[in-house]
Amino acid sequence: MTKTKFTYANTAREMEVYGYDSMIKSHCRMCHGGCGVLAYLKDGKVAKIAGDPDCPINHGTLCSKGIGSLQLVYHPDRLTHPVQRTGPKGSGRWRQISWDDALDTIAEKILHYKESFGAESIVMGYGTGRENEAVIYRFANLLGTPNVLTAGHFCYGPRLATTIITCGSNPIVDYENYPRCIMVWGNNLVISNPDCYKGEPFSRALDAGAKLIAVDPRRTRIAARADVWLPLRPGSDTALALGMLNVIVNEGLYDKDFVDNHVHGWASFVERVNEYPLSRVEQLTWVPKEKIREAAVLFATTKPAAIQWGVAIEQQINCADNNRALLALMGITGNIDVRGGQVLFRPPKIRNVSQFGAHKMLPKEQAEKRLGGNRFRLAGNFAIINPKCVWDAILDETPYPVKMLFLISSNPVITRANARQVYRALEKTEFMVVSDFFLTPTAELADLVLPAATWLEMDYIGDFWKRHGYILPRRKVVQVGECRSDHEMLNDLAHRVGQGEHWWETFEGGLDYILEPMGITWQEFKTMEYIRGELTYEKYKEHGFSTPTKKFELYSTLLEKWNYDPLPQFREPPESPYSTPELFEDFPYILITGRRQPGFFHSENRQLPWLRELHKDPMVEIHPETAKKEGILEGDWVIIESPRGKVRQRAKLFAGMDPRIVSAEHGWWFPEKKDPLHGWDESNINILTDNAYDTCDPAMGATNVRTLLCKIYPEKS
Repeated sequence: MTKTKFTYANTAREMEVYGYDSMIKSHCRMCHGGCGVLAYLKDGKVAKIAGDPDCPINHGTLCSKGIGSLQLVYHPDRLTHPVQRTGPKGSGRWRQISWDDALDTIAEKILHYKESFGAESIVMGYGTGRENEAVIYRFANLLGTPNVLTAGHFCYGPRLATTIITCGSNPIVDYENYPRCIMVWGNNLVISNPDCYKGEPFSRALDAGAKLIAVDPRRTRIAARADVWLPLRPGSDTALALGMLNVIVNEGLYDKDFVDNHVHGWASFVERVNEYPLSRVEQLTWVPKEKIREAAVLFATTKPAAIQWGVAIEQQINCADNNRALLALMGITGNIDVRGGQVLFRPPKIRNVSQFGAHKMLPKEQAEKRLGGNRFRLAGNFAIINPKCVWDAILDETPYPVKMLFLISSNPVITRANARQVYRALEKTEFMVVSDFFLTPTAELADLVLPAATWLEMDYIGDFWKRHGYILPRRKVVQVGECRSDHEMLNDLAHRVGQGEHWWETFEGGLDYILEPMGITWQEFKTMEYIRGELTYEKYKEHGFSTPTKKFELYSTLLEKWNYDPLPQFREPPESPYSTPELFEDFPYILITGRRQPGFFHSENRQLPWLRELHKDPMVEIHPETAKKEGILEGDWVIIESPRGKVRQRAKLFAGMDPRIVSAEHGWWFPEKKDPLHGWDESNINILTDNAYDTCDPAMGATNVRTLLCKIYPEKS
């Protein structure tokens, strides 16, 4: 285990030149986090934010979101004290109240609903990006509610769930030791900086000579640089991966020693991949079979190799099998837990998220009440629920009524499928609390809104939920108004609802609790740069994999136990030219959603001038041939319509994709609009998406928001 002492970078000259009073090192959390920062202060306020060259995650680089934190923390529209609604939901009428009044009211409601309808009638929820999942699960489990609403059904959660049942942990690309081949699949990390990764080490690996394979329907910056680009039909990822596996198996390009000694289910797996000859895969994916073979051979014969995958493959009906097929590519080519490949990094010896979250303290009889029951067994095994289960329980009171929502850093009216159903559910909820930076469209439907602290306003242990092996201190830089971290807020609320014995006087005690197994306190950790877990490779040769068979499970014994196909298979998307040909006649384009932008994080940051200047309007990409056919010009406002509704975005002509594909942005609302709900349904792509259970991944419950059918036409003036 590596512990590094805190040392200031050479900033004295900059502080003298610009007149800064002091500098504090911290750790950004404007996206999935990880980047070390230098926060310069003047007259008690943050005056500048820069990347920390000493940080092993970002090596001094910083994206626009990190720099834009400066405008977030001091934004004039930011909530700086608790507010209570004084008019109907969505009326925009609020009054300021004290923290004590707010928390007392919330505690009173929690205890009332628990007594009257059971703890399961209260749903806790969080979104992406604030590192609050551990405290939220702790609060929920100790309360006795099994219902925690997350993005985990279709974002990162599937990665953890499938990797744990396949090889025991999430294998992370070892960019530090320079892979010789990188396959980027459904990911644009130089724009999005996802999960355990940043674009900078990936770019350095390419500069060092790594071969690059890009799998993406769009010609992204990464695809343009690739040695092989596979522009697949959206939603056909599993078929493409199985086609590549077919080549690797039948041409003998797999790692025979790894397969013979460390794999479970090889014979059955070979039978499955033989169902996907390249002639069939070419038809399913729209990728020429010669290109598929070229990519498969390049990946299998260039060592070490690694796969950089993204959330795009998880937000579809093939979610779990997409992940499992890519894991198979890593495993049978011998790139698991090897230097420069895909490493099962060990975290430092701390209490992890699951331990802190007190999952074992949720009574069994309450766990059995989790919404969704046994419908999505893989998700339920990791305490993850499908959002539609919550909306149904509110609207139809089945299988029991949900009366209270407590949403923290979440904006589901914008970010969840079938947005109109989400809106109806939130409108009907008897009592709803939101903790956030601003009055978002979701917050405008709440009864109470709490002012959340940004990453600049809290002490925390950064990245301790990730699988890259590091933890880093997030040091509090400033205090703004009455804003409080979610951790402090829940710690305080827990005492009011009878959980006090399991919490602390202040949340610094919680940080000490996380670090206790290493024998250090938060105050000691604050003096360090970072701590890294023990770094070793090929651990499976001595200990096996942490699976039921102790092997890399191509054939999943747990999925078989839960009555799912134990081998990956391809399912045609619920809406496609092939599964719904009659619908395709009226909606003749495949719509993909969720394209990332550098300054935004899902529905966040559209208030920040620097970041909004980078991207003023919601944009939909259309091939020039398609635009000509539909009478659309560059910059036109156009209507995108699906069987569920229509929204407007501005046209951007883009030749880097098939003319049969349309690519729209997600997360759009308009904070500048004066109506109380800020134009929530004007350009919100989730007006068009579906959340029907039979369109979701059968094991994980992932909502199929990435691949649907649409029509597109000019907006009438």
